[in-house]
Amino acid sequence: MRICKSIYLAAAMAIFISGCGSAKTSTAPTNTYTPTLEVSAAVNGDAVTLQMTTDLKISKEHYDHQRVEGEGHIHISLDKGEKIVVTDKQKVLDHLSKGPHEVKVSLHNNDHTPYDVSKTITFDVK
Repeated sequence: MRICKSIYLAAAMAIFISGCGSAKTSTAPTNTYTPTLEVSAAVNGDAVTLQMTTDLKISKEHYDHQRVEGEGHIHISLDKGEKIVVTDKQKVLDHLSKGPHEVKVSLHNNDHTPYDVSKTITFDVK
């Protein structure tokens, strides 16, 4: 009986000790960089010039390639329509109808995964 208790105690200690190993797992996200984004709009007739200010490196040469932290491209959506991919910090949208418009600008990695950074602005075409 005493031998059984010793065996159970030894087994319990082995399980306890094995659970206290030094193996470490990382729960940190692989993309720790969060770029900045500011957007302005200048209306001229039926066109608007969007100016995007960001510390993200806009990479024409790596567009649609492997993710590289700190670089990528811009997606623009006018009036909740289809996205427009932009690889420049300025974009002119022309032939706009009169009235209010909304533009959503978001930052994306080279592989199109989002940085989860976006701005939405509104403007009027007179």
